[in-house]
Amino acid sequence: MTATALSFWSWLKQLDQILRGETTSPLRLRTGTIDVPIFGLAVVIDALGLAYGLCMGLFALTGSGSGSYMQIPASMLKVPALFLLTLVVTLPSLYVFNALVGSRLTIGPVVRLLVAALAVMLAVLASLGPIVGFFAICTTSYSFIVLLNVLVYAVAGLLGLKFLLQTLHRMTIARAGRLPLTPPPPSGGTAAAERSFGPPTESQIEGPPAPQDIPAETTAEADLGALDPTPDSVLGPHTRTVFRIWVLVFGLVGAQMGWVLRPFIGDPNLPFQWFRSREGNFFQAVAAAFSNLL
Repeated sequence: MTATALSFWSWLKQLDQILRGETTSPLRLRTGTIDVPIFGLAVVIDALGLAYGLCMGLFALTGSGSGSYMQIPASMLKVPALFLLTLVVTLPSLYVFNALVGSRLTIGPVVRLLVAALAVMLAVLASLGPIVGFFAICTTSYSFIVLLNVLVYAVAGLLGLKFLLQTLHRMTIARAGRLPLTPPPPSGGTAAAERSFGPPTESQIEGPPAPQDIPAETTAEADLGALDPTPDSVLGPHTRTVFRIWVLVFGLVGAQMGWVLRPFIGDPNLPFQWFRSREGNFFQAVAAAFSNLL
């Protein structure tokens, strides 16, 4: 394998660790930042976007599509551009919102977190790409394939944003030093807790040494997935409201960015164009597609 192939494989392994929750486990976030390669994940995001764009543009090659082969490379380039441009537009608002709720995260950790969230979105999107490609080849309804892609983007966006909010919450409480670094006391009341966290007993001292390969995380923390909430750590009502507003902003920006970069699929009644004129908006187009489908 070449060095480039090895690097790409290591970046894919990093993405796999993010999806499994290993990178965002509470004790891995004790420094208040998420340890991910920004450049490497950006390359993976581009690759996943190209893959989904290929599946998305297949409808243009069917008898019911526009018949333009140029739609495939156009869609492949536009899908990663859609997410990266949305990242650029929404990054300042996330940083300001994050500061408003009292977080001490600097711009560096926020950028890393957003890139990791985009990687999660693109991973979900690319995993659903074969399904979109299958329906693109089988269906004759342009409105159906439009709404199917909107649904897939919505699912990927919601999962990615949930990952972002959960990880941001973990990073914030880790930066504040509120993450538990010792195992929780066993059930059984105060006495059991004192026995667990008090001085070691004679039997514990004489017992066999603990293996060196036991991870530092407790069992509960090690089992946390990327989307699981942190135990015993609840976001305040104002914090929830602020981040819900930001999620809404991110969704609106992403939807309108997709409208600006259209076409992604290729209207069979229109000739191929790299970009359409700035008329209407995303929500009008979705409503029209739903009406036509019915």
